[in-house]
This record gives sequence, structure tokens and C-alpha cells, in this order.
Amino acid sequence: MPTRVYHPITPPLSPELIGGWGGVPTTIATDVFSGRNLINPAIRPIRAFSGRKRLVGRAVTAWCEPADYGPVHHAIAVAKPGEVIMIAAGGRLDVAMIGELLGGAARRKRISGVVVDGAVRDIGTLTQWEDFVVFARGIVARGPLSMERGSVNDTVVLGDICIAPGDLILGDDDGLVAIAQDQAEGKLQAALAVVEAERKWQQALSQGQTTLEVFKVPAAR
Repeated sequence: MPTRVYHPITPPLSPELIGGWGGVPTTIATDVFSGRNLINPAIRPIRAFSGRKRLVGRAVTAWCEPADYGPVHHAIAVAKPGEVIMIAAGGRLDVAMIGELLGGAARRKRISGVVVDGAVRDIGTLTQWEDFVVFARGIVARGPLSMERGSVNDTVVLGDICIAPGDLILGDDDGLVAIAQDQAEGKLQAALAVVEAERKWQQALSQGQTTLEVFKVPAAR
């Protein structure tokens, strides 16, 4: 069956809202959701961020049947600049879902990055791109076997988390979180409040206060 491409009508997320979440570490972004939005930590960046901006953007989903990467091509075709392609490949590590050629095509479209619940290849090239982020569960040299099955922009399960097209994806060295588009605005202020609280805690600690004082830890017996 050919790849099915859906065209869901998703509410827009303002650049200000996306930019606001871009200033929130994933540690805080998952804490404010009590960990329910944390994507499986086995899916890691193939290159450390080392001070680069966090990955942040709306999700374009691609569900791939075993060893098929047709949906990746179609996801790249429909994705807009700044979006993040989320490839649900079932965690398979026997074939790569993306490499230098497809990654380069996505990068030229100014897609922010790709997250693969599966394997990638050509990392000697992929890790050199400072403007294109790749998260993956693993690395393998072997390429995919077919390109005609799966779906694009359908709701998927990736890294144990249900992700819908248009959800906000945030990633850094600590991991990945998915924020449902209907919760992104309501939770941002809570997240920014924790960012500010952590800044004040760090300032207090640098001035000589103990963690017992800063965090008001109950006294020990």
C-alpha cells in the first residue's frame, strides 16, 4: 500500500510561544508535566549541543513500516522551515531511516532537525551540521529496503509517547520532550517560572548558602 500523507488542520503556534519554549531546558519542560511527556531517553542526540540552541519546533510525523523509509521522503516534502520530523520506526536498529542524502535535503529546506526511533547512518557528515539536529536510537551502516508503505502526519507512538502532528518538540543534551499543542501555551508560564527560580537558587548557592537553606530541606533527626 502506498504511503498515506494526511493534511491535518492544526492550530498555529506563534513564533513567540515557540521561542519561549526554546528558552526552557528539557529538564524543566518534563518536570512541569510530571514526566508524562518525556520521550524514551534511549533516543539521544548524535552530537552534543555544547551551547548550541535547543531543538524546538512543531512535529511532522512519519510512521514507517519495518525497513521502509518512504514516509521519510514524503515528510521532508511536506515539512516547513523550523519544523521537526519525527520518524516512528519502532525502535528498529537493523536499517537506517535517514542519512546524508535525506538529511541534506531536509537541511536545505531549513527543517530544524529529525528524531528517529530507530537508526541513522552517515554520522560523519550528520554530526558536522551545526544547523540541523539529529536524535536517534542507534547507528547502523545498512540502508532501508523499500519506500512505499507507512504514513505521514498521522498520530504516532514514538519513544513510548503519543505524538500528534503539530505538537511542540523540545530537545537538548538531556533528552526530548513532546508538548501537546493544546497545552503549550497554558504550561509555558509555569515552565518560565521554574527557569527563573533555578536562576535565583543558583545565585543563592554561589553566595554561600547551603542546599539545605536554599531548598528548605526539613531538618534531620
